[in-house]
Amino acid sequence: MGDATGVVEEWDDPRGVGAVRADDGRLLDLQCTHLADGSRTTAVGTRVTFAVAPGHHGRWQAVAVSPV
Repeated sequence: MGDATGVVEEWDDPRGVGAVRADDGRLLDLQCTHLADGSRTTAVGTRVTFAVAPGHHGRWQAVAVSPV
């Protein structure tokens, strides 16, 4: 899938995982290893661009995540 936009809806800093709410309404898993800037952390409410890829347990996840 191509580039998409959305907002970081959940983030658990100690675990390095969260979720992105895409503009089309989907809730996608987010892992710190997929933050494009290598920071390993992000903030809830951050507007981001990302690509969508197959993730764990058959769920879609946000990858190549960058702040807008």
